[in-house]
Amino acid sequence: MPATPDSPTRTNTAIVGFERTFAEALAPLTVPWQGADAPDPRLIVVNEQLAASLRLDVESLRTDDGVEMLCGAAAPADATPVATAYSGHQFGGYSPLLGDGRALLLGELTDTDGRRVDLQLKGSGPTPFSRGGDGFAVVGPMLREYLVSEAMHALGIPTTRSLSVVATGRGIQRTGIEPGAVLARVAASHLRVGTFEYTARNTELLQPLADYAISRHYPELRDLPETGGGNRYIKFFEAVLERQAALLAKWMLVGFVHGVMNTDNTTISGETIDYGPCAFLDAFDPSAVFSSIDHGGRYGFGNQPAVLKWNLARFAETMLTLVGPTPDDAIAAATAVLSTFDARYDRHFYAGMSAKLGLGDAFTDHELIDALLVLMQEHRADWTGTFRALADDLRGNPVPLRSAVPREHIDPWVQRWRDALTQHGRDDLETAAAMDRINPLYIPRNHQLDAALRAATDGDIAPFEQLLDAVTHPFVHRAEWAHHAAPAPAAFSDTFQTFCGT
Repeated sequence: MPATPDSPTRTNTAIVGFERTFAEALAPLTVPWQGADAPDPRLIVVNEQLAASLRLDVESLRTDDGVEMLCGAAAPADATPVATAYSGHQFGGYSPLLGDGRALLLGELTDTDGRRVDLQLKGSGPTPFSRGGDGFAVVGPMLREYLVSEAMHALGIPTTRSLSVVATGRGIQRTGIEPGAVLARVAASHLRVGTFEYTARNTELLQPLADYAISRHYPELRDLPETGGGNRYIKFFEAVLERQAALLAKWMLVGFVHGVMNTDNTTISGETIDYGPCAFLDAFDPSAVFSSIDHGGRYGFGNQPAVLKWNLARFAETMLTLVGPTPDDAIAAATAVLSTFDARYDRHFYAGMSAKLGLGDAFTDHELIDALLVLMQEHRADWTGTFRALADDLRGNPVPLRSAVPREHIDPWVQRWRDALTQHGRDDLETAAAMDRINPLYIPRNHQLDAALRAATDGDIAPFEQLLDAVTHPFVHRAEWAHHAAPAPAAFSDTFQTFCGT
């Protein structure tokens, strides 16, 4: 592992109460490191609600000491920041050493619910894992992660969250000179499939890592035996697979495209992590790809279930020495669990679709749901808007729905849907209200987010703040937010690309 930095660590007391159970239990997977100095740090945005849940004093975070800590220029007095090692399959190819190339794990805090979480800085400067990169980040991508992760949280989707974004005052060379920034990210942990890939190939720490992950994320499995019936580690693999299947279904239900589903971006906790080239669907297209680097469409919207299953197979490979007494036994056990992925994902997805249609999550007519998806694809109907339009139709306003799909095409399906609602004893107005509680009005529309980030990069944060307010209240109708519910112009959607922001 690389050596620690020569420069002394600067400390302050703006945040105290850190623990470092990961670094203590698995020290060979970490390198103590210091963030880069910031020439002129300035707080752009701070998440007051999240800070309170972490027992942090917001006013302390706003001080000069707090801002320095949030950008990595000074470490908390009771913390030892570390960069962590991991590997990963990126676009299907294995990279033996990735690691935190521009991130530092400050340590762990306990929130008001008694949950242990990581606080990590992203964009705080080069580390031993930077692989030739500068280790920095810029304002636009860090604000993108802040806004999208908070929108996902508001939608009820498991996700890392964002505590702050600090402008560093450093100019960063990208396509031109852009203002540097650091994101403070909160996560259940930063354990990834890639963490297991690195550990299994390079250390003797696989079992300690698995036991740590179980204790932290699946404590109900701690007392299971290590071998034999009820093997702790095959149950652990199954639990991760189940959480990831449920997570992915939630992505698909809101039209979210992650954009870079590498194994190092697949968490053990079941949270969404790393909002680089992500986007949300406007017109429904299963082949939609937004990432500028995804030339083959590997991580397109409709490919996400297959990619996740592939990633979980890579996770299973790392666990084989723990899940069976012989290689053949281990492969058989892991394969049996992996083979359940499709059914688990379908169960979560169709239950969610049934709920979106007001039919309850126990509705089992998948063909009715599939027929709607075909219509939406054929007519490039707006993914988010169509479900709100269906609720409007139940209230006696068919105009939005007929604008999404021509009447002669949608009316036969609507009649089938209404018949199903009647058979299940659903009242139209009550059903419409229930649909509105789970189908968002506001998501981070790509054209609006792009405009807000451009303005913020130029120093105008107001459009970002207005969009953030809307997407963190996604089900609340407000007249002044009407434009946030409008899909992008077709010309924008046809040419829009996202970038990793590295």
